[in-house]
Amino acid sequence: MAVKSAPSGNKAYKPLSMSPKEYKAFAKAREPSRSVLANALRAFLVGGTICLIGQGIQRFFMTAFDMTSKEAGNPTVAVLILISVILTCLGVYDKIAQWAGAGTAVPVTGFANSMASAAIEHRSEGLVLGVGANMFKLAGSVIVFGVVAAFLIGIVHWLIGIWS
Repeated sequence: MAVKSAPSGNKAYKPLSMSPKEYKAFAKAREPSRSVLANALRAFLVGGTICLIGQGIQRFFMTAFDMTSKEAGNPTVAVLILISVILTCLGVYDKIAQWAGAGTAVPVTGFANSMASAAIEHRSEGLVLGVGANMFKLAGSVIVFGVVAAFLIGIVHWLIGIWS
């Protein structure tokens, strides 16, 4: 890697070279320190708030539409996804994620944010090759893992049923 040194007087830029090991040490020395406790507290607060909002939405569906907890689950997830996508489109979710870190990775909202971000980022490339292809690069692996995991769990459930 060639790096130019700062000019001093009339001297031209002098190329410097660093090995990957030297560059890693150089970058680490200039990396801002992060408080693990503060990061964990912010993640806990934001992740907990997202879950609290989800619980409030579920209670709303249970009360307003006389649903059971199980029946209210699907519309609750849909509303959380909608809120996450809207906040992503407005640029708010990313600012919250920057501050909260892992707290915004609560599965449904974090996944919706990731997909919406990919779609927004690649919209100039067209609907199919831009939005569709790049949005499902992320979603594809998650969907494949989910299908394989569900298949394996189904086999285990079936085997337990045979043996009992």
